[in-house]
Amino acid sequence: MDAKILVALLAIVFLKFFWVVPMWTEGDLKNKISGHFWTRGSADKNRVLVDQLKQYGVIKTKKVAEVMETIDRGLFVPDGNSDYIDSPMPIGYNATISAPHMHGTCLELLKEHLQPGMHALDVGSGSGYLTACFAMMVGLQGRAVGVEHIPELVASSIENVKRSAASSLLNGGSLSLHVAGLNLNGLDFSPPSTCRQEKKMLNGRQGWPEQAPYDAIHVGAAAAKIPQPLLDQLKPGGRMVIPVGSFFQDLQVVDKKLDGSISIRSETSVRYVPLTSRAAQLQGF
Repeated sequence: MDAKILVALLAIVFLKFFWVVPMWTEGDLKNKISGHFWTRGSADKNRVLVDQLKQYGVIKTKKVAEVMETIDRGLFVPDGNSDYIDSPMPIGYNATISAPHMHGTCLELLKEHLQPGMHALDVGSGSGYLTACFAMMVGLQGRAVGVEHIPELVASSIENVKRSAASSLLNGGSLSLHVAGLNLNGLDFSPPSTCRQEKKMLNGRQGWPEQAPYDAIHVGAAAAKIPQPLLDQLKPGGRMVIPVGSFFQDLQVVDKKLDGSISIRSETSVRYVPLTSRAAQLQGF
């Protein structure tokens, strides 16, 4: 086999199996949306990205468009990356910030459960971007909680949020980011001691029961099956969006009815990194 063809095939396999890409948009939106708006400021680049997502039907409502325009994606992507292209980006520790079209898709699916005053949980909060979007939607009277099992990512996500339009919500306590049972807002950060203090939260399957129940739950990594603790923390009338599967994955929409019964439907096929332990993630499994 020609060496160039082999390299191309390996690249395709990497994108399919390690990056968060819904199968129905793979190779489509990425080709249509260009994020290299080099002559524009960051706010303009972010606005153009949102406009493109609206044009291609990912963002359907004014509310989602406004929050994605307000929270500048570029503040949550590490330096040296192309902030405004429609692709996931590495943020360290074998984690990524999802592609903008995935953020738009999840916000659209959850928007009715992110009304002012509601509570939202973001499992695998990573860069903090989607948690910040949730906070903007639920407002000062609501609560947006992010949980991440990599302490260093929680520390950097707090700094990201502080630079964003959601900083006042972080300072006011309606937005919080947690790791291993600790709230790091405003505290000195020491990864070794943090990891020793409480190990029960080293994976996101346990959610964050202290602020439950939640009107909206988003899970940013694929689970082999829907974790029962997350179902328990979902409020009757609430909705969870979670990728489920191993080799083949579906983005599942889980609705808890007022009587406590559960209905599940598949929105689209996706490829997410696995919802796993901290140790396994750091080893790349």
